Amino acid sequence: MKSLFLSLLLVSILCMNSFSEVRGRKWKGEGTTQNLESIFIGRCYDYIRIVNPAVGEKNCSELWEAFRNAFINKDPCNILPKDYELFIKLAFHTIPANKSLFWENNQLLVKSFTSGARRYMSLSDTLFGFVVDFLIWCGQTNSAGLDYESCPTMEECENNAVDSFWRMASITYAQHSSGVIHVLLNGSAEGGAYPVKGFFADYEIPNLQKDKISKIVIWVVDDIQGPDRDSCGKNTVKILEDRLKTLGYDVTCTDNYKPVVFLLCVDYPDDSNCILSSSAPPAQRRPISSDRGGSWNKLMFVSLLGFLFRSASEY
Repeated sequence: MKSLFLSLLLVSILCMNSFSEVRGRKWKGEGTTQNLESIFIGRCYDYIRIVNPAVGEKNCSELWEAFRNAFINKDPCNILPKDYELFIKLAFHTIPANKSLFWENNQLLVKSFTSGARRYMSLSDTLFGFVVDFLIWCGQTNSAGLDYESCPTMEECENNAVDSFWRMASITYAQHSSGVIHVLLNGSAEGGAYPVKGFFADYEIPNLQKDKISKIVIWVVDDIQGPDRDSCGKNTVKILEDRLKTLGYDVTCTDNYKPVVFLLCVDYPDDSNCILSSSAPPAQRRPISSDRGGSWNKLMFVSLLGFLFRSASEY
């Protein structure tokens, strides 16, 4: 009787595994973001009504269908960048000259610095990047549904829905960037500020249009309490500078660009790297230190940000 029970249990487990495989293979990555369609359409209207109404009217429901059809009902490991071409075409709008900002290893800082395309327009500040930024999605083979349980990672397959989208978006963004191009790198990043294999290196630099670009400005900024692993003219930044110069671009590089540093200092007002000194004569000069309170330092940084960012926007 006991052996019969164990046999039935084993059969049940095998049947459950088979059923799971029929429903779709399970992956190591997180599943599709819950309420993906609602978030997508809501962000779309937020962008065209509030964030950047200059892009004009867009049919947000049509954009969702074009986006969804790029990966739905397909093998989650066989989604190609070209599958998103229709969505990118429908969502595309002009990227202002001198406002493009490329980056590596500092996504949250870039989000703060661009201020929703008010100062600069990074890829995630375009409509096609804005609607899916920080989201996850994937479909299932021979199914019209989304997979909310798991999605493939880059390690599992290169041609997954999310990475293929960002490749197509990066290519499009680079092709339509013009004027002065800005690049913000993290000088404290492990492995170097400029990954020699990454989205900027592999998909954006090769698609820059040299005849549209007057200069490339690189900013290498260390984390406030992080190590100084990379700088202008050294290590991976030198590799980037040499590559761009070889391609014929006019390149400048600045370490710890002040407007970005001051933005970081809002969260670290008492750090030694964030202490401000007055321009008074030496006998009267003294740092604004923690004796006067962290709130005072923070107020000083916030009051300076407007001026510094206005100057940065004019650069």
